[in-house]
Amino acid sequence: MVERTPLRILYIGDAVGKAGRAAIKQLVPLLRNELRLDAVFLNAENIAHGRGITPSTIEDVEAAGVDFCSSGNHIYDNADGTEYLKRKDAKVLRPANYPNDSPGRGWASIEVGTKRLLLINLLGQVFVNKETSNPFHRIDEILKQHSLDDHDAVIIDIHAEATSEKQGLAWYVDGRVSAVVGTHTHVPTADLKILPKGTGIVADLGSVAAYESVLGFGIDRVIERFITEEKAHSLQPVESGRVDFCSVLIEIDPGTGKTVSMQRIDRSVQV
Repeated sequence: MVERTPLRILYIGDAVGKAGRAAIKQLVPLLRNELRLDAVFLNAENIAHGRGITPSTIEDVEAAGVDFCSSGNHIYDNADGTEYLKRKDAKVLRPANYPNDSPGRGWASIEVGTKRLLLINLLGQVFVNKETSNPFHRIDEILKQHSLDDHDAVIIDIHAEATSEKQGLAWYVDGRVSAVVGTHTHVPTADLKILPKGTGIVADLGSVAAYESVLGFGIDRVIERFITEEKAHSLQPVESGRVDFCSVLIEIDPGTGKTVSMQRIDRSVQV
């Protein structure tokens, strides 16, 4: 029996604003060395002051060692970020089940050393107020053209509110992709498992955000919004202090495309 070295992929949860970027700059170079990582992926939809992306914020995390980013429902919150997505060299995905004429792309083939990995981004429909096509139908369409037959690994980021939708998608694609990671709630889940046909699943990676916050944003303003039900004022991310860094290490057999191991990699740093 031929033994193959697994691909070691670190997938980082939603990074929120300046504090999230600072934690990534501190930790990703260390983790790449400590964990012998082949690639690092990140959900970046909140990276620019809590909403959307900008070219400079993506350049920041790239310089720290992030190879590629996925996103979600806030991807178009910054005009500069929307323009960035139109670039051929953009290292950020938008949800693939947005309308086809939306700026950017919903999947990408990425070279990881000598291996080829397919990264796909989807947006859930349950409790998410966005006009999207059904993610289950969309993933079928994508996998008919791009699959494990021509990639060493396939990973999906399903950005969704309902854990049932994220877990359901993983069971639906079991054996057709290597792993499904969930994002959006900013709260890490403990449901890591490998399904019978080899697909790994975690319902939510969590986030890279201030500890003294509500999902990365100022506590008082969030509470005020709940009490008054007034959504007119904007939320501001917490920019300093302790930051919790949430991620999952996924090991994938490049010969079969199956996940062989998953474990949480969660750290805290001061920024």
